[in-house]
Amino acid sequence: MMSVLPASNREWHLVARPHGWPTPADFALRETPVTAPAEGRILVKNLHFSVDPYMRGRMNDVKSYIPPFKLDHPMDGGAVGEVIASNAEGFAVGDHVLHGLGWREYADVPAQHATKVDPDLAPLSTYLGVLGMTGLTAYAGLFEVASFKEGDAVFVSGAAGAVGSQVGQMAKLRGASRVIGSAGSDEKVKLLVEEYGFDAAFNYKNGPVKDQLREAAPDGIDVYFDNVGGDHLEAAISSLNVHGRATICGMIAQYNDTEPVPGPRNMAMIIGKRLRLQGVLVGDHYGMQQQFVQEVGGWLRSGELKYGETFVEGIENGTDAFLGLLRGENTGKMIVSLTR
Repeated sequence: MMSVLPASNREWHLVARPHGWPTPADFALRETPVTAPAEGRILVKNLHFSVDPYMRGRMNDVKSYIPPFKLDHPMDGGAVGEVIASNAEGFAVGDHVLHGLGWREYADVPAQHATKVDPDLAPLSTYLGVLGMTGLTAYAGLFEVASFKEGDAVFVSGAAGAVGSQVGQMAKLRGASRVIGSAGSDEKVKLLVEEYGFDAAFNYKNGPVKDQLREAAPDGIDVYFDNVGGDHLEAAISSLNVHGRATICGMIAQYNDTEPVPGPRNMAMIIGKRLRLQGVLVGDHYGMQQQFVQEVGGWLRSGELKYGETFVEGIENGTDAFLGLLRGENTGKMIVSLTR
């Protein structure tokens, strides 16, 4: 079953591997033909696609937990859209699906890699953020990896971003004694305290992170959720209490560095304080998906959990959205919207 197929598709290709900060010249928006889906596949008109910090790492030709983007091929990432042609059982024209072929207007998706989503339960864009990969990253990283328990004091870096803003609120909802966030503008700091209910927040550009964190958490912290790395991780090690835990989720501060970054200078403290620092990859935690959707869905319906989204309209602005994300221009989830 299918509706009239579009004449052509536009998709973003990586054409050069960035050295340091990516530039618009590293990407090209190219036109490709659209064909009817083969057996077992569906054709999806993308309505929103996600741009995420981890994508910067995929632009380098290095072995990692996820293969690098290929040059002169479309990039990929989370997307939600509407099925406009189906050659697969269980999917009909008009269904809405979540899949992994973003960065393009139309996606030819293997049906087994698509998940139906309900736009009546929550806005479609939330399946890329608060109810999607970023939300599950926050949930699993805080509750499973950091072994959060009621009464813990929690520090979150990159706290106004898609993951960080959820971590802080989830900690409060589960009984944290104190939640502190760092962000890169006074406006974001205000948002963290007034909108997201953080107990304290600071602008890391206003002075040494170590000093600002000590002032915000005079009794130390029990959990650190790291989206930044660098001086934030060093400050957190200093402020963590005995048996403190850190979830290492991202290190956006060094994604565009061309030279190796020196590690925190105070790592000997890990021994005396018996700290645990552990990395998190969301793919290890899909077993929590059902519990996550149930609990977080409930918080969303009750209005207890708030979320931010920054929309950039138009496929032609896809790489601008990504570069803006790296510069911290988003509040909450950065999404490219193709709904016009």
